[in-house]
Amino acid sequence: MDQQALLKEIEPVAEDLLNRHLGVAKEWFPHQMVPYSRGKDYEPGRVWSSQDSDFGADNVEMPEAVRASLFVNLLTEDNLPYYSRDISNLFGSDGAYGEWGRNWTAEEGRHSIVIRDYITVTRAIDPVGLERARMQQVRGAQVPAPLDLFEALAYLSMQELATRIAHRNTGKVIEDEVGEAIMSRVGNDENLHYLFYRDLATAALAVDPSNMVIGIERAVRTFAMPGTGIPDFERLAREIARVGIYDLLIHHDQILQPVVLRHWKIDQVTGLSSEAEKAREALLKRIERIGKVGAKMAGDRARV
Repeated sequence: MDQQALLKEIEPVAEDLLNRHLGVAKEWFPHQMVPYSRGKDYEPGRVWSSQDSDFGADNVEMPEAVRASLFVNLLTEDNLPYYSRDISNLFGSDGAYGEWGRNWTAEEGRHSIVIRDYITVTRAIDPVGLERARMQQVRGAQVPAPLDLFEALAYLSMQELATRIAHRNTGKVIEDEVGEAIMSRVGNDENLHYLFYRDLATAALAVDPSNMVIGIERAVRTFAMPGTGIPDFERLAREIARVGIYDLLIHHDQILQPVVLRHWKIDQVTGLSSEAEKAREALLKRIERIGKVGAKMAGDRARV
């Protein structure tokens, strides 16, 4: 089945999922969450120091891993224009797909606002370095580019869930009630977005199992957190993994296992072409290997 035929076939599902989302999504306001009373003016020319950060009630210095995660999370959200562009190109701008894409964009737009304001008020990150990085990120226009709709449905499902996990885990280690509440609120949005894409992918898998299995295998094989173009991303990712915010084992245990294996039940899909059978075999082997490597890496870090 070609991509346009698949989109037409599953559009009623997309409409139901959109209505479900609109029925449960909560309205919230960034300005009511940011602790503006903890802020103060930035003196022109003053060089930022990590000791400037107002981190919770005790004004302690923010740990580097938390700083790294907030930095990556914000720059990921800053790339919203290009994700919106790509989603519009994939699904079109009409009907349920267009309404979903516009609503998704509106909801995602609050995330960078609330995270940036929190970072600015608490002086968590050098504001000059942060702004330069944000400008570089948006000018670069680099985002992951799935090959086709089938891979995109799988990638979007995993990426939204991965983002939810990263935001919520950042909140858990931030040791600041306001910061934790903000990251939890953003994570709740991401979870609803994940459920939309996961269930739309489920519908696509029922209609065109062979192309979807091939797409899922490719999405798992090439998956990377949306850090493309972020300055010094590899070092930041290692720091984030070191404290258990997001690492390969989390990716295996909280994304690949529950979504690909348990929800999509890849091992039970029937009616596959020979190419799709080969893709499934490779996919199952890869997931098993990711689990073993992730466990070893996590164990190695624990022993350091």
